[in-house]
Amino acid sequence: MHGTIFTLLKRYVQTQYDHSTWVQLLEASGLSAADFNHKSVYPDEHMYALIGQAARMTGIPAGELHEKFGEYLVPDLMYMYQKYLDPNWRTLDMLEHTEARMHTQVRREHVENAPPVLDIKRLNENEVLINYVSARRMGGLAVGIVRGVAAYYDEADRIDVMPTTTEDGERVQIHVRKK
Repeated sequence: MHGTIFTLLKRYVQTQYDHSTWVQLLEASGLSAADFNHKSVYPDEHMYALIGQAARMTGIPAGELHEKFGEYLVPDLMYMYQKYLDPNWRTLDMLEHTEARMHTQVRREHVENAPPVLDIKRLNENEVLINYVSARRMGGLAVGIVRGVAAYYDEADRIDVMPTTTEDGERVQIHVRKK
């Protein structure tokens, strides 16, 4: 997993709790207190360890933490990928074009990165079906990102995000509908 995600996880923990919580989380996860380099790639197991330990520390299920973190990531992701975005897009448009515009480009420019494969189908003007495929099994993160995109476009109250499969599988289906 890319170091930028770990850097953002650190900021998320520090924002929601404090710096000492981050240090405790690292220690409890068996990781060093050194900062993650945003230009490096780290084993997925680091993320599993951190989220799993955070779930034990907070009592919040890991899937729910993934979702909350996914929502938190969106403003930074939108900033990082702004050159691929159409200013006229809204939530469903953004989701529809994520794989073709952003993930494909990330894979091309940064071979060591492996964003999940998203098979996205625009069902009609008010619905998108996302098939998330990743051995990482972090569909909860994807669900959170979808919710965060809706919030980013000020449409959170008009967008239903419904995982239709378990969120911790390699294949997760997310049905997104505009009310």
